[in-house]
Amino acid sequence: MEEKSIFETLNCINVNGHTEKKNGLTYLSWAWAWAEVKKLYPLATYKVYEREDGNIYWTDGRTAWVKTGVTINGLEHIEYLPIMDYTNKSIPLEKITSFDVNKAIQRSLTKACARHGLGLYVYAGEDLPEDIITGKEEKVAESGEKPQKNTIPDAGEAAGTIDKQDLEVINEYLGLLKNEDRRKSFFAWLEKNYGTMNPEMLTKTNGQKVAWVLSGRKQ
Repeated sequence: MEEKSIFETLNCINVNGHTEKKNGLTYLSWAWAWAEVKKLYPLATYKVYEREDGNIYWTDGRTAWVKTGVTINGLEHIEYLPIMDYTNKSIPLEKITSFDVNKAIQRSLTKACARHGLGLYVYAGEDLPEDIITGKEEKVAESGEKPQKNTIPDAGEAAGTIDKQDLEVINEYLGLLKNEDRRKSFFAWLEKNYGTMNPEMLTKTNGQKVAWVLSGRKQ
């Protein structure tokens, strides 16, 4: 029997009992996520990246972000995350506190674990780990929320203008899907919401949206 990959092992774990809702977004407990990783992979490590001056966040002079990495069996996934307030808006640099930085680091570490598979479906807008971005409209209807408008087309944007970096994120995700049914579900979702089954034909804006969902950076 073929041994499961790290991603397949972590991606099939149901994390629903360890999440909470805030301002319409779902958050996974960072402490539980890291404990789960360590139980399965005792040699796993994480790193909070620092600048040369010892500062633990980066800035463009207006806002700031943190950078963390989680390494499992020699494979590191890095996550960049803006330092945000309770409404998930970037905090102006002059108003950032150490508490804000600490919260961003914890959330960033959780997302780095998600890049390895643990709870990734939460950031893709799903309810169960075995599902893959399908039935979105039905879930919205059940929740009573107002459905979002379809994103087809992007005015002023041509098909096939997706950024190379976003296309790489999508192709990397597709490479992790070993189950053919899940690949078909993904392509069906792509066509329904963005008008094409070919990631290379996405517009720049839609390509960015899809990449954000798949990389766990949806805000």
